[in-house]
Amino acid sequence: MTADGRRRGRDETEEERADRMWVELIQEVRVAQTGVQILFGFLLTVVFQPKYSTLPHADRVIYIVTVLLGACTTGALVGPVSLHRLVSGRRVKPQAVRLASRMTLVGLVLLLATMTAALLLILRVATHGTYVPVLVTAVVAWYLLWWLGLPLWARHLHTSRSEDGDTRPPAAPAERGRTDG
Repeated sequence: MTADGRRRGRDETEEERADRMWVELIQEVRVAQTGVQILFGFLLTVVFQPKYSTLPHADRVIYIVTVLLGACTTGALVGPVSLHRLVSGRRVKPQAVRLASRMTLVGLVLLLATMTAALLLILRVATHGTYVPVLVTAVVAWYLLWWLGLPLWARHLHTSRSEDGDTRPPAAPAERGRTDG
């Protein structure tokens, strides 16, 4: 309770909080995993298409980099599930949630790299235009706006002021890097 009698935050134990955060994290990972797995599946088929053999060397290199990024992205986003299976019942859920959150963040960074490389390859093959880097840069900026800019802005907006406009003190060092935003 605050001084004015209103309750802030949740009244939950560390374990309850870890359970809630785990469920939220896994729901988020499911969304990203599905898209990555579909993209990765399509990437794997490209090499078997007749046009692949006619691609210039640079496009083949971009393709190989894209496939490797897709594989790494898939691994990073499936990692939290494996982590949970291996530590389940060991009474380390809060630590596992923090680690899984970091794994997911790595997966999202790799997803951005995979999407960038795939877009670069597709636009190079489809258009042969000199404007391709500009288009790819614009799309990456769009991703960064939605995936990083707006979430950080919302976090700043909602953690720097309470509902009534008071400024809250900065988070204690133990609270920095928490996964619940």
